[in-house]
Amino acid sequence: MSDSILHECGIALIRLRKPLSYYIDKYGPTYAMNKMYILMEKQHNRGQDGAGIANIKIDQKPGFRFFSRYRSIKTQPVASLFKKIGKKYQKAQKAGKEKFYDESWLKENLAFSGELWLGHLRYGTHGINSIENVHPFLRQNNWRSRNLVMAGNFNMTNVDELFNILVELGQHPKDKVDTVTVMEKIGHFLDLEVQNLFEKYKDKYTNKEVSDIIETELDLTRLLRRACKDFDGGYTMAGLTGSGSAFVVRDPSGIRPAYYYADDEIVVVASEKPAIKTAFNVNYSQIKEIKPGHALLINKNGEYEQQEILKPLEKTSCSFERVYFSRGTDPEIYQERKQLGRLLVPQVLKAINFDLKNTIFSYIPNTAETAFMGMMSGIEDYLISKQKDIIIDSKPSVDSLDDILSFRPRIEKIVIKDVKLRTFITDDDHRDDMVAHVYDTTYEVVNKGKDTLVVIDDSIVRGTTLEKSILKMLDRLNPKKIIVVSSAPQIRFPDCYGIDMSKMGEFVAFRAMIQLLKEQGKEYLLGEVYEQCRQAEQDAVATNHVQRLYNQFKYEEISEKITDIVRPAGMKAELEVLFQTVDNLHKAIPGHSGDWYFTGNYPTPGGMRVVNRSFVNYLEGKLVRAY
Repeated sequence: MSDSILHECGIALIRLRKPLSYYIDKYGPTYAMNKMYILMEKQHNRGQDGAGIANIKIDQKPGFRFFSRYRSIKTQPVASLFKKIGKKYQKAQKAGKEKFYDESWLKENLAFSGELWLGHLRYGTHGINSIENVHPFLRQNNWRSRNLVMAGNFNMTNVDELFNILVELGQHPKDKVDTVTVMEKIGHFLDLEVQNLFEKYKDKYTNKEVSDIIETELDLTRLLRRACKDFDGGYTMAGLTGSGSAFVVRDPSGIRPAYYYADDEIVVVASEKPAIKTAFNVNYSQIKEIKPGHALLINKNGEYEQQEILKPLEKTSCSFERVYFSRGTDPEIYQERKQLGRLLVPQVLKAINFDLKNTIFSYIPNTAETAFMGMMSGIEDYLISKQKDIIIDSKPSVDSLDDILSFRPRIEKIVIKDVKLRTFITDDDHRDDMVAHVYDTTYEVVNKGKDTLVVIDDSIVRGTTLEKSILKMLDRLNPKKIIVVSSAPQIRFPDCYGIDMSKMGEFVAFRAMIQLLKEQGKEYLLGEVYEQCRQAEQDAVATNHVQRLYNQFKYEEISEKITDIVRPAGMKAELEVLFQTVDNLHKAIPGHSGDWYFTGNYPTPGGMRVVNRSFVNYLEGKLVRAY
């Protein structure tokens, strides 16, 4: 998208189900490392702030390390991690020579040679980009079964409540952030499970024997049911115990994605299907989705199952995953994005007054390209239909027929992103100056004063890049009219389940609505809704009161006001901004109905509280996150 927003985090998990010697003999000692590298690199789109990786050696002998972890915040964090691990492998191979292919020697002498791997790609939604904020996180103990490693793609909307629960349990959390509260809450119930098993068997066996029994009998289902029952948010959380058990648990609404593949050799989990497909060359039909409210559980012996942890709610998987975040190489996502473009055709044709001869079509790279292809496919279908009508009705001469049949829509690459610059990483004071230099245009393809430019973007969030950069450059080409088309609907409400879109005042749709209220003498509604939002903090039933403000206006009115807002001073060309409708969004992406950023229909009570708090923050001038 031209307006950059923060991405989603990504996870990757591998469990080797056979003895390590099997993989060494069949694939070589680097098998798991190589697969993990591919899994993470193919999800690099989900994390550019940092990456981390952890490895567990199952049944490691006492006196030897059974756990390894590296984290990086370098420019290419995934490559940095695996370069470091690769050097360890090279050093071990040189030192061990033929022993390098012996399972026992490897596990005793080489870090990251275990059977259980967990990787994470971080795209921070808040906080500074320090190594301490990079997953996986570690909760250590001298009992293997009490060790917990966790990483995830999640945001909790009720961190204060979770923090207080930990305090009531007698803990002293070191920080009030969701990563700490989630880790400590799951860790608390892990401790209870281990202690209960110890009490059950301590009088029948030696402590060492009890320790081994605990590792095989640990009940992850009961642990997670007790730990997750107070969570409110969107999450896919992965965890490893030091004894070799693993889990991946998904929120009851299925907001955040999680997929897995399993055969007799491996169990693998990732945030995106294409990563699994590429790493293991399996059919898409073999890759399954972890069900909402369920956990994929892998015990110490490598056996796996899905278990219901929380009662599933109506599935409202994040539609923004499909519009923008996930890789478009997923066949379903690819078709969905094309359909988003195709469904815009009636609006586009109306906006250009059906004048295809004097219209140039383009897109704002790069994620909008697939929607652009779908839009052009729809335009071509319309053109073929019109050509048939003309031929049937007018019975043209041979020369005229050649002209009719040879006509094609005009497609040009007008907007070019000529530098890899993430405009949101700079401070607000210098952002405008930065965005003005990110894009460039192709000259001498527009008939000045005659052509209309249609440029499709996948979504418009703030409108900053349009106003400060793109529209100014396009206007220099002297078109008659510029039409900017968003393949996503108007982003009206904050997200609180993983994307950093919590400051409502930044959304151009929200600013358009505020201006309309003022222009139409309805500004008094701001105060009324403010009081409702304040009262809602005490209400047992969560309601999104901000929807009342948007309900004052038609969808097209908001679009027209957005057009006014993003129009740069001195712009000569006509301008129109078009948005996808919510109905068409659901037609294009029927399996992912999570649309709260567009409609305000949040799937959890915490989401409702966040939108109200975000509005209160806006009116009080507080530039802080609402959760």
